[in-house]
Amino acid sequence: MAPIEIPRGRASFKKREGIITLSEDKTALIWSPLPGTGPPVISLSVSNIINLQQTPKTNPKVVLRVVEKPKAPGADPAAYPFQFTHGTEARNEADAIKDILSQIIAELRGDDPSLPKPAKAGPNGAGASAAMAMASAVNSKHLPFRWFEDDMLKADVELQQSLMKKDKALAQIYNDAKSSKPDSLSDTSFNNQFWATRITLLRAYAIELNQKKGSYNVLSTIKPRTENGELKLNINHEQVQLIFQQHPLVKRIYNENVPKLTESEFWSRFFLSRLSKKLRGERITDNDNTDPLFDKYLEADNTMAVPAKITATSVPPIINIEANEENQGGFRSGNLKDVEMRPRANIPIIRTLNSLSEKIMANVAPSDVDPSAPSYSKNGIADALSQQLALQDLRGDAEAQLIRLSVKDTSTFFTGNQPSLTDQEAADARLYAAQVPSDVLFEVQADMDTLHSDGRGGIDLHRSIGVDPDSEDESTSLDSKNPKPQHVGSRASLRFAQTQILDGMKSARSHLTSHGSHTTNASEERPMSLPTDIAHRATLTCATTAEFLKQFWTVFNSTSTTLDPEKAQELAYLADSLTRSKQRIEALAEEAEKRRQEIMEKRKREIREYYQKTGRKARWVPVGGGRDAVWAVFEGMVKGLERAVGVWEMVSSGRL
Repeated sequence: MAPIEIPRGRASFKKREGIITLSEDKTALIWSPLPGTGPPVISLSVSNIINLQQTPKTNPKVVLRVVEKPKAPGADPAAYPFQFTHGTEARNEADAIKDILSQIIAELRGDDPSLPKPAKAGPNGAGASAAMAMASAVNSKHLPFRWFEDDMLKADVELQQSLMKKDKALAQIYNDAKSSKPDSLSDTSFNNQFWATRITLLRAYAIELNQKKGSYNVLSTIKPRTENGELKLNINHEQVQLIFQQHPLVKRIYNENVPKLTESEFWSRFFLSRLSKKLRGERITDNDNTDPLFDKYLEADNTMAVPAKITATSVPPIINIEANEENQGGFRSGNLKDVEMRPRANIPIIRTLNSLSEKIMANVAPSDVDPSAPSYSKNGIADALSQQLALQDLRGDAEAQLIRLSVKDTSTFFTGNQPSLTDQEAADARLYAAQVPSDVLFEVQADMDTLHSDGRGGIDLHRSIGVDPDSEDESTSLDSKNPKPQHVGSRASLRFAQTQILDGMKSARSHLTSHGSHTTNASEERPMSLPTDIAHRATLTCATTAEFLKQFWTVFNSTSTTLDPEKAQELAYLADSLTRSKQRIEALAEEAEKRRQEIMEKRKREIREYYQKTGRKARWVPVGGGRDAVWAVFEGMVKGLERAVGVWEMVSSGRL
């Protein structure tokens, strides 16, 4: 095969005309000023080139931008824009040089031993060795144990500052040492030397910060009490979510009986029922209260729950305790056979506690293990064990694990308060949507690189965006009959943005505090001036509704194109739960409105009594809360419910 001819081209670099080509051995890209016979001014090793960019064919300027990897750690990559100036042949010359560079770079990267390669099958059909399998498993994902790396600990300034805020003595030592350091020692060198001897402190503190609180037996922590003949019960939305997670039976009872029963009545009756004692693992006696609502569920199954993360993975038979229990009897009879076969009173309690403990521990899976990944390699070695056995100094560069965000159409997300687009605006929007951001950015960079060599003398940024700093009537452009177009950075657009931000802050503040109430206890949370008990119920209702929405979309997104009957039945049950959730919000809104009317009648009566006593009219203070306040608080949640129910109706009818 005949050797490939090395292309040449006429290109300018920093206003100087020259010749760009490759060296004879094709290992370097060189550029020499005209006439091109002297030594090269620029010589870039092809192996150091990390990116090549070229202007599209629609752009009259032909620019080839070569990016070289940084020469020092922490430095920025160097960019070399070459503008081809050989008239009609400029595009062909740039394409020829780019093509041969791309071919050489691809060959070099194909021979790079640091890049992962697919394992070649051996003579017996087996894959690579166990050591290579472990190394590839390690290289395939980013290590979560960032506190094991000394260099990362010494470079983590936020972690160091957080540790010094916690340990005042260490902060005092740091400040004293920094104030007495010599001037010749830079701050970076001082920090490296200071923390190099305290790596163990940083690692221990990082581990402490990354520890997560696990699940617990929530029913045993909730103790209802009686004060002055009235039942007092303190429960928050986090505890409600844990109860639903650990006891699916309670979640089913709640979904079937609320809003027929109020939130407070449901939980009060539940914690006084025999079912609550059974789920706690306590012995039920004849003196316990009977409740027809909950007693009929005493024999119901409480094991229908989401599969645990840890049980979804395969377990080696050598440590599979559950398999041993199936063969030997396990907790039912230990290692001995049950020869008496008599019912024991403690067996139901033991089974309840063991079942609850199993649920809690089964969901405490390591946060660094991916549940969707295969747990074991073909050779039978656990991936998690492989990561622990792999040597850190033999690891290559971990490949970045990027999450692809797919957004089909964002134009309908925030159209509630926006006017409809005109035909011209719609045409402009379609034109902008057809642009490729990387190409547009590259064209702008090419124009900026050749800004001083095109003879135009630069650009006026103020003029390009339509801002006139000397204009005095710009601020009134929004109030005129024929308003000017709003430009980014103008006074009118800044004032409009400021007004919009302040309105949003006022709206958010009204959701968290009562309107104009300065006498309310600061510890009470009264969004939209709702009474304290109504606000507490709204918080619980919001938490339960969010949980149902989360479960619905989780099941919906996990289905494939064809909906199997089991998934359809589960989605139908969840859609019915969402409908009941909206009914609970409606019931809460009606009760809030009833409470508001009672407060208004009470205030009117007080004003009349005050007028009869003093003859003066008292000032009427508007009463907040009510139905509108509840709907304002749940506005986003209701839209989410309607959206989910609408999607399910389309799926069930075959329109989606």
